Amino acid sequence: MTLNELDAYFNSFLEKEKFSSDIALNGIQIENSAPDSKEIKKVAFAVDACEATAKLAAELGADVLFVHHGLFWGHCQPVTGSLYKRISTFIKHDLALCAYHIPLDANNPYGNNYGIAERIGLKQLEPFGEWRGMTIGVKGRLENSMTIDELSQKAVRSLKMPTAIIRFGKKHITTVGVISGGASEDVEAAIKEGLDCYITGEFTHEYYHLAEEMKMNVIAGGHYETETVGVSLVKEKVEKDLGLECFFIDVPTGL
Repeated sequence: MTLNELDAYFNSFLEKEKFSSDIALNGIQIENSAPDSKEIKKVAFAVDACEATAKLAAELGADVLFVHHGLFWGHCQPVTGSLYKRISTFIKHDLALCAYHIPLDANNPYGNNYGIAERIGLKQLEPFGEWRGMTIGVKGRLENSMTIDELSQKAVRSLKMPTAIIRFGKKHITTVGVISGGASEDVEAAIKEGLDCYITGEFTHEYYHLAEEMKMNVIAGGHYETETVGVSLVKEKVEKDLGLECFFIDVPTGL
């Protein structure tokens, strides 16, 4: 399989064309020396494209790095400083980069949000939360109610605690909305729809009092942690469907 064939495979289910309002450049961001002929044998997966993940992918012999956060976000910038270090690492090692941002957040069942919904056992799933006209999250109902601590343990599987647990709502949670990453503002949508709890990655200061006043529970599982879900699910799919050697590069930020 070549790089172009592999990216066509990724896009066959991530469907970047449905998310044209995304500021990220989805798909191949850096190609290799022969995207139509060089055989892809090993694929690395990570949350972020950075110098550290590029170097580790190269050291471990990957041909491609697949990430959620790529290097290009829809505006021109000089290839200097940090961006030069990142890009030069890919080119030096003939390492290709594929990135899928909102398509990976929103995908059912391989995305961050539906993946978290599956972890916590959410049923009766419906789309939830919009960004730039794109619906990216999911909401649903638990078969059995949970406390916020029970729910956070299911949502965040690492040994570390979530970055924040905001306990202003019901003691027994039944309905939940999920949007991974930096989506503090969507707590307003959770409140408007009468959900018992909102799960996201980061929860910022300016929404704390809103949650308190409107009696909303919030679990901030960490921007990084909540977005390991989609890349891990895509990794498992590639291993199953294509039989390629795959590995996940864990470079947590704690944020």
